Amino acid sequence: MVETGDFIHKLKADCPKCFGLCCVALYYSASEGFPENKEPGYPCRHLQADSRCAIYSELAPRGLKGCMAFDCFGAGQQVSQMSFSGQDWRQAPETAPDMFAVFLVMRRLHELLWYLQDALGQPAAVSLRDDLQVMLQEIGALTALSPAVLLQLDVAAERQRVDQLLQRTSELVRGEYSGGKKRKKTGRGALLAGVDLRKKDMRGANLRGACLIAADLREVDLSCADLIGADFRDTDIRSADLSHTLFLTQAQVNTARGDHTTRLPSCLEYPRVWSD
Repeated sequence: MVETGDFIHKLKADCPKCFGLCCVALYYSASEGFPENKEPGYPCRHLQADSRCAIYSELAPRGLKGCMAFDCFGAGQQVSQMSFSGQDWRQAPETAPDMFAVFLVMRRLHELLWYLQDALGQPAAVSLRDDLQVMLQEIGALTALSPAVLLQLDVAAERQRVDQLLQRTSELVRGEYSGGKKRKKTGRGALLAGVDLRKKDMRGANLRGACLIAADLREVDLSCADLIGADFRDTDIRSADLSHTLFLTQAQVNTARGDHTTRLPSCLEYPRVWSD
C-alpha cells in the first residue's frame, strides 16, 4: 500500500521542473490580483523563455495576490515531466493545447490527493483508513494515465467519489470537539466576511466553503475545523492555531494575513510575504 508520505513530494509545486503551465493554461483577471486580463492558452507577458517569471520578486510590491496565492499542487511538474516526458510546448507547439488541458485535469486530481493524504493523517478517522488508502491508490493511478485518456476522464465523478469519504472523515474529526453542539455562525457555506470570530469557539467548526474574506481569526484555535474550499482572502490569522485543521491548503494560506506567530501544519510553508 502507498503511504501518504509517498505522495507529499508530488503535491508541492516544483517550478523549475515545469514549463510555466500556470502562466499559460489559465484564465487571468487583473481584478483578481493578476498582472492583466489573459485568456487561457496564451502566455503571460512576464513569462520568460526559461519558464521563469520576470517579475517574481516584484509580485508583493505590485499587489499581485492572484499570482502569489496560486498553487498547482505539483500538477505542473507532473504534466511537464511525466505526462509529456519533458517535452516543452514551445519546442513542440502541436502539443500545447493538450498539455494545457491536461494540466487543468491534473491539478484537480492532485488536489484530491492532497485532501486524501490529509484525511489519512487524522487519528480520529482510523476506521476509514483502508477506504482512504484504496481511494488514494486509485486517484494516484489516474495521474499516470496518458494525456489522451486524462482528457476523457470525468473528473467531477472522481471528485464526488472522493468527497463522500472526505465528508465522513470530517464528521469523525470534528466530532472530537463539536460534541453535537450547533454553531449559528458556522456551517457549510457560512457567510463570515469581515466577522470578528475571536471570541467564538471554532474548534471542530464546519467551515466548508465558508466566506471568511477579511474575517478576524487572530489567536483563534481552529483545531479539527474543516476548511475545505473556505475563502481565506485577507483573513487575519495572526497568532491563530491552524496546525491541526482539516483540509487546509497552501493556496488558502497564501491568501491570508498572517505572520510567524501563526501556527500551520508541518506540510505547509509560511508565505514569503508574511511579516516576522
